[in-house]
Parts: sequence; structure tokens; C-alpha cells
Amino acid sequence: MTTGVPTSTAPGRRSSARTFLPLAIVAWLILEIWLLSLVAGAVGGGGVALLLVGGLVLGAVVIKRAGRRAFKNLTETFQQAQAGKQPTPAQPGSGNGLTMLAGLLLMMPGLLSDAAGLLLLLPPVRARVGRRVTRTLERKMASAPAGSVGDAFQQARIRYPDGKVVPGEVIRGEVIQGEVVREDRPQS
Repeated sequence: MTTGVPTSTAPGRRSSARTFLPLAIVAWLILEIWLLSLVAGAVGGGGVALLLVGGLVLGAVVIKRAGRRAFKNLTETFQQAQAGKQPTPAQPGSGNGLTMLAGLLLMMPGLLSDAAGLLLLLPPVRARVGRRVTRTLERKMASAPAGSVGDAFQQARIRYPDGKVVPGEVIRGEVIQGEVVREDRPQS
């Protein structure tokens, strides 16, 4: 049975990220293992074990510290909002997400991931990476078609998506044959 709509059985074009990301991950893992074997040959297995445990502990400390700082910033923002003040926006690159990523890279076994994590702990590097990530995300969201996930994120970031504020009242209740039966709830 044909519906007159042509269907294609040819596979779609793969994006370059889908093609090269698995290869990059495999190359990264092979390089990490090779470097660890070189270090093990130079300092022994105990030295490699100490390096890996040290990276794990340092990464856990970095993640814990960034998590506490993020919670403190969230608490301060809520307190400012409750006091009627406009919360101060965070500076680009000063967020805790990249610090947590640095901690995660430190926790991963391997010397390249440790080096990347240590570099990401440096404030100038973190600020530059943060600005670049922000620019890239804003460019991707601006080019997203309407109704897509990127458009939803863009709308969520804007305080008033259409620039219009519509005054009104929200009535929570039950609709019975086209009439709204209003529920009176005690104010808490």
C-alpha cells in the first residue's frame, strides 16, 4: 500500500562530531594508558598509584569546594530576592561548573586528564574557556529554529520572552460544564 509520500532508505549524513568523537575518545584512552605505562617504567607502580590516588583526592576536594561555593551563591541570591533586591548576575567564567569539570578531570585516572584539570583550575584559563563556551552556546541558541530545544533554552533565559507582561489572575479550580468552580484555599 503506497501513500504517495516518498520515503528514503538512504542513511542520513553523519555529523563530523558523531564521526570523530568516538575516535578522539579512543585515542585519548590509548594515550593515557601509554603515558601511565611510561611513568610506571620510570617511577614504578607505587608511584603511579600515588599519582592516581592524589588526583582522586585533589579532584574530590575541588568538587566539594566548588559545590559549597555554588550553594552559598544560590543562598545569597535567594536572600537578595526575598529582601526585594535585584540579584547580582554572575560574571562569565566565574561559575562553578568549570571548576567542577576541573575536579572531575582530576578524578579521572590518567595524566592528560590531570593536566587538563589543573589547567582549568587557573582563573585566566577558566575565564577564557567560560567566555568561549558562553559565546558558542549563545550562537547555537540564536540559530536554533523556533520550537526546538535551543529555542526553549533561549526563552527560559529571557525574563519576559515576548517583552509583554499580561496582567491577570490565575484561578485554580475545577471546570464543570464550562464553568469554573473556584476553590477557596487558606493562605499559608
